[in-house]
Amino acid sequence: MKIVNAEKKHIPAIRDIYAHHVIHGTGSFETDPPDTREMQDRLEKIRSLGLPWVVALQEDKVIGYCYLTRYRERYAYRYTLEDSIYIDPTAQRQGVGKALLRHVIEWAETQGYRQLIAIVGDSNNQGSLKVHQQAGFTKIGTLTNIGFKHGLWLDTVLMQRSLGTGNSTLPADFDAAI
Repeated sequence: MKIVNAEKKHIPAIRDIYAHHVIHGTGSFETDPPDTREMQDRLEKIRSLGLPWVVALQEDKVIGYCYLTRYRERYAYRYTLEDSIYIDPTAQRQGVGKALLRHVIEWAETQGYRQLIAIVGDSNNQGSLKVHQQAGFTKIGTLTNIGFKHGLWLDTVLMQRSLGTGNSTLPADFDAAI
């Protein structure tokens, strides 16, 4: 398995993986899978922000992907990111998620980010909860029954992981005026 930056040629496979989770799962609260154009737009938006979107390849087949987004748009959140990760159902429980998370965590630390947030759809999503816990995330809390999909009320679990020195030091570009 190798991890590479996502490219336009990977979009159909990314779309198919995500569509599976949208249609059959509760990890995403979307109910209609986005088309190829929408997924391309999402990739371009992430890239325009200078953030990573990576895919895991097994013999040139996309078996999972992960990307980072800003946690929130307000300036005070500028050192905090949020991850999204989806694995092909045929490649789950094979270390793909762990490798993808490790890759983006290392990238975020080298860029000076301090916190990484995971918002896990469905408190019964044991695969996502486990891979995040193994990557050093801790459960911060649960928002109960805030989504409704497949005839079920669903929770979201908030998880957090410090990056680099976390909050033990001031950011390199600290400005006391802000």
